[in-house]
Amino acid sequence: MKKITFYCCLLVSLIFLSFKKDSTSITQTEVVVKAPFEMPVIKIPDFSKCKQFSIIDFGAIKGNKGKTSEAINKAIAKANKAGGGIVVIPEGEWLTKKIHFKSNVNLHLKKGAVLLFSEDPNDYSPAVRSTWEGYECYNYSPLIYAYQCKNIAITGEGELKAKMEVWKEWFARPKPHMESLKRLYYLASYNKPMKERQMVNDSAHFRPQFIQFNRCENILMDGVTITNSPFWTIHPFLSKDVVLRNLKVYAHGHNNDGVDPEMSQNVLIENCVFDQGDDAIAIKSGSNQDAWRLNTPSKNIVMRNCIVKNGHQLVAIGSELSGGIENVFIDNCTVVDGAKLNHLLFIKTNERRGGYVNNIYMSNITSGKIDEGILGIETDVLYQWRNLVPTIERRLTPIKNVYLENIKATNVKFISWILGQKELPVENIFLTNVTADKVSGEKSIHENVVNFVNKN
Repeated sequence: MKKITFYCCLLVSLIFLSFKKDSTSITQTEVVVKAPFEMPVIKIPDFSKCKQFSIIDFGAIKGNKGKTSEAINKAIAKANKAGGGIVVIPEGEWLTKKIHFKSNVNLHLKKGAVLLFSEDPNDYSPAVRSTWEGYECYNYSPLIYAYQCKNIAITGEGELKAKMEVWKEWFARPKPHMESLKRLYYLASYNKPMKERQMVNDSAHFRPQFIQFNRCENILMDGVTITNSPFWTIHPFLSKDVVLRNLKVYAHGHNNDGVDPEMSQNVLIENCVFDQGDDAIAIKSGSNQDAWRLNTPSKNIVMRNCIVKNGHQLVAIGSELSGGIENVFIDNCTVVDGAKLNHLLFIKTNERRGGYVNNIYMSNITSGKIDEGILGIETDVLYQWRNLVPTIERRLTPIKNVYLENIKATNVKFISWILGQKELPVENIFLTNVTADKVSGEKSIHENVVNFVNKN
């Protein structure tokens, strides 16, 4: 009798453990990426065995912003509590407020689904820990926000869309906005605590990012379309192991970069289409004293097999690069003929940034007409900050080891424009088979460059 009881208990325990394993069945997939540098394996979540949670079952109603927002957040909490789950957005347009992720959650948009984000700033309060142009602060919540999450994803064939009526009004930078910029600059420069960096008020008008992964790990975005953005579109900040693939990103507002990896590592961007009002990819690592304190470079970033229809640059590096940027590989990308573009690769910094740029590779790129040229490197780019605030601590940026190979454009002003600084020249720039059908000005305009090699 005792043996029967023992084996019955053992069987029940095994069934319970099996059920428990199935209900928390999130796993990870390893993505191996070839690059000209040692690229770590990227680990992303696999939700293929996870339970689905439709927002309809949690009370979502089309056209009802409050009900839909509440339903999404309830579904996210349920999926998180289950140890892993898929929050499903069905076909149709769903008006919502902000979305805050939890770990082990996949937000999945069915074909024909549109998550339409409100333009009411009050829907993105209270303030969360975020950033503005390289400085940490408390600001309006990004439309989709993940803080210290692990194993998260946004997938499907649907669309994320931002209503823009109010944000368009905030594109302007009147005096009250600039005064808030000055205040944040000084707070960050003197390492004031985050609780003092409250930037949500009636005059700052610091627009939120569309999607921010803040201090997160193991991130996947796959398949979705993103339309419009108040500010930067996809912003991995202090995050690692990120895969962004098969995305269509269209945003033509002010500061509308497609992807802004900032102080993030092990990032793959592939098979995406960008149609931007700003840079397709803008790699950053924070500004000045804030970034020196965090001391985290953006590192091991690969962009491949992407199409750019518009943007300021195919890839920009900086100017917020105070934490350092290294090991970047852009390969097999196309800029369509007729795109509005300034450079294919533009590296920019200034005397306040410090940091460093090292090991940047670009290869196998085809492009139509470019308004400026193929490679630009400038070390005195300050934009609105030049006359707004003084330099508190001067640190120059070492820039070296930049490799361009097999790049072809139709019409440019120059092939390379490099303006280094006399006390810290740009070093080791290698161009191999980098050509244009027509160069309207000088092919190379250089100041303070050491070891420039052009093999064409």
